[in-house]
Amino acid sequence: MQTVLLVGGRGFIGGFIKAALRKRGFRVRVLARSQGRQLLDDEVAGDLLRMRQARDWTQALQGVSVVVNAAGILREEGLQNFEDVHVRAPLALAQACAARGIRFVQISALGHPADGGFIESKHRFDALLLALPVDAVVLRPSVVYSLRGSYGGTSLLRAMAAFPWRQLLPGDGHWVFQPICAEDLADVAAAACMQGERGIYQLGCAQPIALHRYQSRWRRWLHIAGEKSWRVPLPLVKLQVWIGQLLGRGPVNRTIWAMLVRGNVLDEGEQQRARAAFGVPVRDVDDVLSAAPSQMQDRWAAQLYFLAPWLQWSVVALWLWSGVVGLTTPARDIDAVAQGSLLAHAHPVALARAAAVLDLALGFALAVHPRPRPVVVLMWISVAAYLLGFGLGLPALFFDPLGGLVKNIALLPMLAVLWVLVDRR
Repeated sequence: MQTVLLVGGRGFIGGFIKAALRKRGFRVRVLARSQGRQLLDDEVAGDLLRMRQARDWTQALQGVSVVVNAAGILREEGLQNFEDVHVRAPLALAQACAARGIRFVQISALGHPADGGFIESKHRFDALLLALPVDAVVLRPSVVYSLRGSYGGTSLLRAMAAFPWRQLLPGDGHWVFQPICAEDLADVAAAACMQGERGIYQLGCAQPIALHRYQSRWRRWLHIAGEKSWRVPLPLVKLQVWIGQLLGRGPVNRTIWAMLVRGNVLDEGEQQRARAAFGVPVRDVDDVLSAAPSQMQDRWAAQLYFLAPWLQWSVVALWLWSGVVGLTTPARDIDAVAQGSLLAHAHPVALARAAAVLDLALGFALAVHPRPRPVVVLMWISVAAYLLGFGLGLPALFFDPLGGLVKNIALLPMLAVLWVLVDRR
């Protein structure tokens, strides 16, 4: 049994490659950062940001006969940058593989280097890899999707297809690409571990498909009525792309948009060449969608895509406004509300100001924190504390005609739902 070192095995594509390798009988070793948790039995510790020399890969490569590199980032965030993740660390790994006679399978991306840093860095490493004396295969897929989950731009496209009443369509949706499902890409990658001549292979379905046809196929698969579209004006789309690029958030950045507008299609004859090399047919979208019916969970995932950030930013606004009101309400008004209650002797003004500061801190944290789940938990606890404290101290608030306190009961399950939705693993 051969051992494969899989880099990027925790990612969307990497998970499918891991399953395909195991199906073919490979022993899989996944490079993983500990990130404060215990590594699984099939994982080995490693951090691409620290593995920039060939010697750094010595332990990870022990007993390995093939390396599959599926690591990649769509945008630079924090310490993660294209140069380290896409070039320096993989180059050190490739050099170590060349010294040991280990086959190297690189998961790259189809596109033009002028589209942005993601593509440019991927293609630059592809060239460096093939310049080394190593048995290397480079796979460049077009847009990658799956019936079992989605990621990044494919999640956005599915959500736009599932929009209520009419699908959302950027412009007239005429841009073409040749998507490949993640399962087929994974099968090709697994086959490339054993066969295929050295070089670059472009991967995608047989025929290009326009964006509007692609979305319509998904809407039909999801059993959502309505074939018509709401066309989003291109200036508005470009504004969203610009804002997402500026904030470093969102599924579509300038690179993804440039790739879509240019057209993400294979060179002539490349589809047949890849099939001849690896023996894996890449299915068309219709064939993939017809292979399995959609379920309720698929519709939930697609339609909650836009609702999740709406809910999150509504909660942010509520908490920030609550904090502002708590800090600006005159002390005499606070004392008047507390008069005659159990809270009258509990320094109500100081209590209100402290609660306001807490609300502001939690609202701001939910807006900017990259891992918001702990913030949501603290919000849930604070709401429960407010409900209990004010319910006991000022029970009359339950009968307020505007429902100022009783509405907190609805906030508890809302926050529980938000806790689920903010998980992006």
